[in-house]
Amino acid sequence: MKRALARVLQVAVLVLGVAVLAFLLWEPHLEGRNAHATVSQVYFHDPFLAFAYLGSIAFFAALFRAFTLLGQVAGQGGIPPSAPANLRFIRNCAFVLIGFVVVGEVFIFLHESDDRAGCVFMGLLVALGSVGVALAAAKLERSLVPGP
Repeated sequence: MKRALARVLQVAVLVLGVAVLAFLLWEPHLEGRNAHATVSQVYFHDPFLAFAYLGSIAFFAALFRAFTLLGQVAGQGGIPPSAPANLRFIRNCAFVLIGFVVVGEVFIFLHESDDRAGCVFMGLLVALGSVGVALAAAKLERSLVPGP
């Protein structure tokens, strides 16, 4: 992988992380029940929002690992020896995120919600994206680890 391509991918990972962080901070203010709420009411009286933020830790941990891995690739001009471990960590973070989405969907179905369809759709988008990341990381990890 060329160094310039690794730097471009590193910038793309950084932009993705900033965009997701902005979405996580901005979106709760748009919900119907939070339209006229204060900031403390939005962030401290919603257990589902706290659960979503807790689940996002795995996403940002995987993003940080991808950023550092791409930095190592750009610095060395090739795949570093720590790449399989980093890819395994990214794959595991994707599985953790899928688990959080499943628990969140169960929470939505067990409690009264005014917009279940929207919540389920957003959960499916996150889960499908996480499945794609997990599959790509597993495939790359398998191609980097020498077989028996």
